[in-house]
Amino acid sequence: MRYPHKNLTNRDKIRIQSLLSLSLSLVSMQPEMSLVTAAPPNNVDQIFPEVDMSAADSSSIVRATVVQASTIFYDTPATLGKAERLLAEAADNGSQLVVFPEAFIGGYPRGSSFELAIGARTAKGRDDFRKYHASAIDVPGPEVERLAEMAKKYKVFLVMGVIEREGYTLYCTVLFFDSQGQFLGKHRKLMPTALERCIWGFGDGSTIPVFDTPIGKIGAAICWENRMPSLRTAMYAKGIEIYCAPTADSRETWLASMTHIALEGGCFVLSANQFCRRKDYPPSPEYMFSGSEESLTPDSVVCAGGSSIISPLGIVLAGPNYKGEALITADLDLGDIARAKFDFDVVGHYSRPEVFSLNIREHPRKAVSFSTTPKVMKDESVNK
Repeated sequence: MRYPHKNLTNRDKIRIQSLLSLSLSLVSMQPEMSLVTAAPPNNVDQIFPEVDMSAADSSSIVRATVVQASTIFYDTPATLGKAERLLAEAADNGSQLVVFPEAFIGGYPRGSSFELAIGARTAKGRDDFRKYHASAIDVPGPEVERLAEMAKKYKVFLVMGVIEREGYTLYCTVLFFDSQGQFLGKHRKLMPTALERCIWGFGDGSTIPVFDTPIGKIGAAICWENRMPSLRTAMYAKGIEIYCAPTADSRETWLASMTHIALEGGCFVLSANQFCRRKDYPPSPEYMFSGSEESLTPDSVVCAGGSSIISPLGIVLAGPNYKGEALITADLDLGDIARAKFDFDVVGHYSRPEVFSLNIREHPRKAVSFSTTPKVMKDESVNK
């Protein structure tokens, strides 16, 4: 191809070629255009992806998707089926990394009070918790195996928000899978917010992982724990490059927090939130939105999404989307990490360790531990 301007860089030329290719493909499409070729099942709304097509050296590019969609509340098998359809669409669009919202499997109990009051509980509130507990998943467990199979089938790295069940305590958790279907590990939310603390347990320092993968170092923080400076610093110190932020916060101010983290950490930030209407939850009186139920219609938006992807230079690559369920996709140029840290490396050349230090306790915190007497000592005591 000949270019009219002689001073174009290689990157500019590649961008022009990408735009021309995209234009030609759009011209050949039918009047209703979609970049998603995976056909949804009958009576399931198709989700159309937003795509930011950036161009650079393909060896340093990772295509990532954040999923903005609603749980099928109280129906974990159906939610897993929906997750697979969304994953298939993202993979068909070339995504290598797919991030789902907070509590996608198991559900975020938005608006529910579980009929809690200081010093008082109700029979309905207890039964609401029973149903919510039944929708949660064991880790490891059959649902984790199903998610691993999906990651392998579609050859993607998968970051999934779940409600984890350990006995009768629930945790808001993120699970990580590689593109070979290996379960890499999990992060439990350290600090549930407000009434969440009455429903979910607290994570500890043993689940703050950053996984070194072929597409970059990946980790996650959930919703408002992203506002905890010490947690962010711990993740920066572990070298995080692709910072996943599943959330339930759909306010416009959330984008400012995500942009700050991208700039502060010199990392990509991928924030995934659900988009939900009242009809995505069970009807009343089975499920009640405390304080607002009477004003809601089935189509009332109860969570507007706002999912986004931010570069290490603070540039919004895709989103925020407040319109509906969507697959929000961007190409991550991993070279931007070095470009960003050229003048600000928060745990490197811009740190002051002689002034500030941070100690992270990574061992598990258990309420009960058992010390077993060695069998040899038991036998000796019997002989005496």
